[in-house]
Amino acid sequence: MHSQSDAKQLADQSEVIRLLEADTVPWYRKPNLRFLYFCLVPAALGVEMTTGYDGSVLNGLQAVASWQSYFNTPSGALLGVLNASYNLGGLITLPIVPFFNDKFGRKHSITFGSVILIIGVILQSASQNVGMFLASRLILGTGIPFAVSGASQLLAELTYPRERAVITGLFNTSWFIGSIMAAGVTLGTYTMPNDWGWRIPSIVQAAPSILQIIFIWFIPESPRWLLSKDRSEEAFDVLVKYHGEGDRNSAFVMAEFHEISAQLKMEIENSKSRWIELLQTPGNRKRSLIALCVGIFTQWSGNGLVSYYLAKVLTTVGVKDKRTQNIINLSLSCWFWLCATGSAFLTRFIPRRTQFLTAFIGMTALFSIWTGVSAGYAQHASHSAAAAVIVMIFLYTSSYSIMQPLTYTYITEVFPFVHRAKGVAVLQFFTRGSSAFNSFVNPIGMDALQWKFYLVYVVWLVVETTIIFFLYPETKGPTLEEISYIFDGPEAGAHQKIQDDEKQTVSHIDTVVEVKAGVARSNVRP
Repeated sequence: MHSQSDAKQLADQSEVIRLLEADTVPWYRKPNLRFLYFCLVPAALGVEMTTGYDGSVLNGLQAVASWQSYFNTPSGALLGVLNASYNLGGLITLPIVPFFNDKFGRKHSITFGSVILIIGVILQSASQNVGMFLASRLILGTGIPFAVSGASQLLAELTYPRERAVITGLFNTSWFIGSIMAAGVTLGTYTMPNDWGWRIPSIVQAAPSILQIIFIWFIPESPRWLLSKDRSEEAFDVLVKYHGEGDRNSAFVMAEFHEISAQLKMEIENSKSRWIELLQTPGNRKRSLIALCVGIFTQWSGNGLVSYYLAKVLTTVGVKDKRTQNIINLSLSCWFWLCATGSAFLTRFIPRRTQFLTAFIGMTALFSIWTGVSAGYAQHASHSAAAAVIVMIFLYTSSYSIMQPLTYTYITEVFPFVHRAKGVAVLQFFTRGSSAFNSFVNPIGMDALQWKFYLVYVVWLVVETTIIFFLYPETKGPTLEEISYIFDGPEAGAHQKIQDDEKQTVSHIDTVVEVKAGVARSNVRP
């Protein structure tokens, strides 16, 4: 099913969605929800800042003279390995991340990953040679999947349904905040004549992880995870406090709790939480293929050239001044963040398929023009062609940012709870695997082919856009539990029964409330 009408039909049948639409009070007027979001920003929303910082810091360090001299100007395959090592480290731990996440919870997964990241930062900052620097980046890579997996699921499963898509989208856009931090720090230290010019940017990479460890204790565990561990009272209390603002008779909380409980019970009864289950049914095979595609497409769309090799790209069009490169790097990071953040808020209004296709069609067109003006510079070496390349880089990133917030939003929607941790792991596996491959291949391809290397991405962007059109279903509208019906159809099980039971539960609650109100009125003396 691909049409928006399928998702809309599910949403129209949902008692949870009906009650959600009746709630007109914004989140910032709800004290408990406001406090939750305030703590979620440093505890979970900022996890991707670490990846964004890493993506930009090595880009910036390539324009820091002290780093180049200390490590004897890494280039070609060595530079590719240094960039790829972060993602290679992630590939090592990804197979065990879902089991850790499901066994110990989303919060402990964030904490464990953050501790490993801090250890990696200490080693990177104290590196004495290129081998130690490489090893520290591998350690950093082993920690980030735990933090990212825990945070993305905690945000999707804990936040109020109305804000879920936006907040999960902002989680991915926090990548750019880290990128801005790294670009700003390297811009401030690149002129230092000693080793602190590159050691300070390395040290600052620990900042997001420290914040996560501090603030994670102020937020609750995912109510869905608590229910999966038969801790239903705790799960209900979490929903009451943050989704019902303390009202234990809230019809919305009752309906939501019932829907989550029924769906989880059905999923757990029909699953043994094995990896092979991702390939055993048509619905799960489609989910896995989508996670594969989302992971690869986020890295193989030309963005790796901007994220890791901007200095090299700029050099190909005559921009060789280190200060100018760092200024462009910082400016591009800020632009990227503004566009991606704006796109995250669009998820409340625009269907997922529309947002994906708009981004990829735009990227295909803009990257083609970028390739053309790069060819023009290679022939004429004019300042106008160089300026045009820089303009196209900025326009291309604005198009990429349209789909960027959907990465974790879409995957956490596509996979049911019992396989959600594995789905995020599949996403990360292909994201990091394709990024590692790109990080290694891009400098080699650019050295050998210059602008002609861009043609590979032009062709691949066309392929990606075509796959998205035919493969990705619409998921905007239904709750996390109801989306299973889109993939599994009637065999999703309890969908209609859940809806009928929800309506009976809500009707009972309304009756009780009316009776209580009537008793209260009868006790009031005239």
